[in-house]
Amino acid sequence: MSDNEIPEVERIKRDSRHLRGTIAQGLLDTRTGGISDADKALLKFHGSYQQDDRDLRDERRRQKLEPDHQFMVRARLAGGVLTTQQWLAFDELATKYSSGSLRITTRQTFQLHGVQKQNLKKVIAGISQLQASTIAACGDVNRNVMSSANPFESPVHAEVTEDARRISAHLSPQTGAYHEIWLDKELIAGGETETEPIYGKVYMPRKFKIAIAIPPRNDTDVLSNDLGFIAIVENGVLKGYNLSVGGGMAYTFGNSNTFPRVADVVGYLPKEKIVEAAEAVLVFQRDHGNRSDRKNARLKYTIEKYGLDYFKSELLRTHKIELEVAKTYQFETQGDLYGWKQGVDGYWHYTLFVEGGKLTDLKGITTKTAVREIAQIHDGSFILTGNQNLVIAQVSQANKAKIEAILRKHQVVESNSISRLRQHSIACAALPYCGLSFAEAERYLPTVVDKIDVILKQLGLFEEPISIRMTGCPNGCGRPFLGEIALVGRAPGKYNLYLGASFRGDRLNKLYKEMLNEEEILSSLEALLTDYAQNRSDNERFGDFVIRKEYVKAVHHATEFHH
Repeated sequence: MSDNEIPEVERIKRDSRHLRGTIAQGLLDTRTGGISDADKALLKFHGSYQQDDRDLRDERRRQKLEPDHQFMVRARLAGGVLTTQQWLAFDELATKYSSGSLRITTRQTFQLHGVQKQNLKKVIAGISQLQASTIAACGDVNRNVMSSANPFESPVHAEVTEDARRISAHLSPQTGAYHEIWLDKELIAGGETETEPIYGKVYMPRKFKIAIAIPPRNDTDVLSNDLGFIAIVENGVLKGYNLSVGGGMAYTFGNSNTFPRVADVVGYLPKEKIVEAAEAVLVFQRDHGNRSDRKNARLKYTIEKYGLDYFKSELLRTHKIELEVAKTYQFETQGDLYGWKQGVDGYWHYTLFVEGGKLTDLKGITTKTAVREIAQIHDGSFILTGNQNLVIAQVSQANKAKIEAILRKHQVVESNSISRLRQHSIACAALPYCGLSFAEAERYLPTVVDKIDVILKQLGLFEEPISIRMTGCPNGCGRPFLGEIALVGRAPGKYNLYLGASFRGDRLNKLYKEMLNEEEILSSLEALLTDYAQNRSDNERFGDFVIRKEYVKAVHHATEFHH
C-alpha cells in the first residue's frame, strides 16, 4: 500500500512515536478545551475520548463558541475486580473531576464523563496511583479483558480471573509514552526507535476484545468478542478452554458489508496455553486485518474473508497452537445472579442491580453514596459485571447486616422488587456525550421499561426473564444484537426494533420494525408479549417464541442478519 493509500489514522499511528504524538503539548494549550484531531486518535490508546456535551452544542454554536469539549476516561480493570480503597478513590475522582456519576461499562470497568482538559492528567495519574491504569482501555489494541463475574465464587472462578489478568498484562502496550505523558516519567531515550514486541509501529487495524465465560453462565457475552475462552470444568477442576473467534456487535446502517456476528467455537486447548493462544489470535488479526477500511477491520470480517481452516493453520504456523476438537458445554443465561449468595469459603456476596450501570444520587435514591458508605466498612472486594451491575464480594457474616442496613437507609432498589426484564436490561451511555449516538439510551431506557412493566404485570409476565437492550446507534457498545428485545437508535426519538436473540447469548436477533417512536414501540411490544403470554410453550424463552411464531427468522449466520 503506497503512502497515499494509507488511511489517515494508520499514518497517525505509524508516525506517533509509539502513541506520543503531540498529546503532552496539546494538554498545555489553554486557548482551547480540546486537542488536535491527530492527538484525539492517539488519546484513545491512553484510555480517553474527547467528547462534547451535545445538550449544549446548538446553544454554543449560536453563541459562536467552540463545543464544550470534555473527556471520557475509562479504566483498565481485568475481570472488573477492585479493592475497597480503589472504589473510594474512583468515587473521589468522579466527584471532584467528572460529571459526578460512576458509570459501570459493559466491559467490567468504570468510565468517567465530563472531565475537563485541565483535569485530564490529574484523573489518569490518579487512576494509575490506584495500581490500576487507563492504557489500552480504548484504541486499536486489546481492550479490557472480561471474565465471569465473581472470582470468589469458587476456585475455578478465581483461576479464570487470574487468567484474564495474565492475558491483559501480556497484551498491554509496552510503550513508555503513557508514563511520560501522564506520570511525568523521564522521556525514554530513542523513543523514535522504541519497539512494541507484539503490536509493532501501527498497532491493530481496529479494537480487539477478549472475554472468558464459565458455563452455564454467559455473563460476559463471550461470543460477542473477537476472541473468547469458554471454561471447560470437570469435577470442579478447570481443564482448559474452548476457543471462539470472530464475534462482534457493530455494523453501519445502510452498509450491507457490515454486520454483527456471533463467534465461531473453533476448538479446545489446555489451560496452560491460554495466554499463548490469545497472542496467536491477536497476531493473526494484526497481520491479516483490513487496514484500508475501518468499517471492515474487525476480526469477524477477517475470519469471513480467510475462513477458519486458514485461521487455524496460521495459529499452528506462528505459535504452534494446535486446537483439539471443542468440548461439550451448555450456556443457560446471560444474566447475573442477584441478591445474596454464599460462597464455598463461607463469605457472602451481594449482587446489586445498577440500572444502565450509572451510580449516582438522584430522585431520592442515593446509590453512589450508599456504596461509598459500604466501602468505608466493607472488609472484602467489589466486582463490576459485564451486565453493568455491582457485586459486593467477600462480605463477612459480621458485616452482612450492616450492609443491608445501609442499602435500606438509602432506598437502594432491591432486585426482587423489579421486573425480570429490567434485571436483564443493558444500555449504552449514548447522549449527551457520545458523538456517534443518534438517540438516547441510558437516560431513556428506564422510562421505556417503566411502561413495559405495566404491560408485563397485566399479562402475568413480571417475573419472566426477558433480555432487553438499548443503544443510541448500531455500533454495539451495549451488545444490542444479543438482546431478545433490542432498541437501536436511528434518529432522535426513533428506534429500530430487533427480536429473536437467544437468552443464552449464542444467536443474533433480527430487524422486526424500523423507525418507531415510543408509542409504536409499546404498541408493538404489547401485541408480541400478549401472544407470548397466551401461546408460549413450557419454559419457552421470548426470543425462541418470536422465531417459532415467525415474527422474525432465526439468524444462524451473520450473513442472514440483513436478509
